[in-house]
Amino acid sequence: MESFSDVHAAMPSLWGNLSQMLQDDPFRGVTFLIFMGAIFHTFLAGKFSAKSKQMVATLGRETFASRICHCLGEVEAIFGIWLIPLVVCFIGFKGWGRTVEYFSSRHYQEPIFVFAIMTIAATKPILCFAENCIRKVVRCLGQERPSTWWLCILILAPLLGSFITEPAAMTIAAMLLADKVFAHKPGNVFSYATIGLLFVNISVGGVLTNFAAPPVLMVVAKWNWSTPYVFSHFGIKAMIGILLSSLTYFIFFSKQLRRLNKVAKNTAITAKDKNEMPLWVIAIHILFLAWVVLNSHHTVFVVWGFLAFLCVAQILKEYQSSIALKESLLVGCFLAGLVTHGGLQEWWIEAVLSRLSDITLFLGSVVLTAFNDNASLTYLASLVPEFMGNFRLQSAVVGGAIVGGGLTVIANAPNPAGQALLSKYFPNGIVKPLPLFCGALFPTILLMFIFRCVSC
Repeated sequence: MESFSDVHAAMPSLWGNLSQMLQDDPFRGVTFLIFMGAIFHTFLAGKFSAKSKQMVATLGRETFASRICHCLGEVEAIFGIWLIPLVVCFIGFKGWGRTVEYFSSRHYQEPIFVFAIMTIAATKPILCFAENCIRKVVRCLGQERPSTWWLCILILAPLLGSFITEPAAMTIAAMLLADKVFAHKPGNVFSYATIGLLFVNISVGGVLTNFAAPPVLMVVAKWNWSTPYVFSHFGIKAMIGILLSSLTYFIFFSKQLRRLNKVAKNTAITAKDKNEMPLWVIAIHILFLAWVVLNSHHTVFVVWGFLAFLCVAQILKEYQSSIALKESLLVGCFLAGLVTHGGLQEWWIEAVLSRLSDITLFLGSVVLTAFNDNASLTYLASLVPEFMGNFRLQSAVVGGAIVGGGLTVIANAPNPAGQALLSKYFPNGIVKPLPLFCGALFPTILLMFIFRCVSC
């Protein structure tokens, strides 16, 4: 293992290489500044949203300026907005031909898949099915109370993500949390702790298989990782971490949960009236969900299946609530923007990863994941020659990427879906980055310890 002095001695070489890269192509520095500008913008989204509401309240109507502020306050739209200066600078530095070439080379399968899976998973039949499955466990643990629902959702839904994919699990978990917990108006600290824990658990909950977690999916073909291999090296640790972190928060926030139980008791509604759904309707929706999941790497089939689903949903509209197209589309745009920006950050991320030992690589992956999608990080790692055949380095970068996937909204592809569905329960309809980071910090640290110190 490298000592601190070894890492410190390697830093001048790293900075020297990065400086040389910037001198060779100054456009790299421009794209880095634009990317950092988009990240900084996410911290200001709440202020723009509050300003928009203030302007409307003062004037009694919407204005052009208030709509601009509202748009700038939409977290899911931020990376799309920052594509405007990126395209302008790209054309200025590289010309129109190179700009078209770069944008055409981006792979947007994941944003399209997330848009489709989030829309289908948020439909009433799928939610009723998921709710009824989790309800069976809830009833085994006692009465149907917000506290019991909270614990079961945060443990079971993330693990379900290993089979129906993380975006679908995030959508189902967020919708159920909104109905069973957030609807009873919990405190702000508890709300941020819950969404932070949800993001972390979803990020690690998809590693029971080799096809559900995006950061794992990026490397399985290159590194020949099978489902048994992924489960034995990551899945068992993930289950331990999800259980311990959820139980710890459950105990820590027991007073808040008891208060929610009292509020829910006074506003209780009958579950039977709400969840009556013909089994054949549920079966049809599950088939569409399965089609999209099984064809997640074949965009044409995903689009065909999604269009067919929209037709069937119209036919079965008496069994539907409103289709969440706007929320899903915003999340898809967010991810598409992240894919476009992230592809221009390879020059410095790869340079950093290739110079780290396994422990520093693990810690570095956790940190870097907070500023870039974890799937992009592991994809870049799969291109580094030093990682081929070296399980210590491979597990370090993948473990760090999935553990750090809850620290920010941009850290993991499903996070924007959870934020879009739960943001209305936060002040000004905005999930602020710093409180979210704090809410996810403890489970992240706990999982870091488990992934590095527990041997399975």
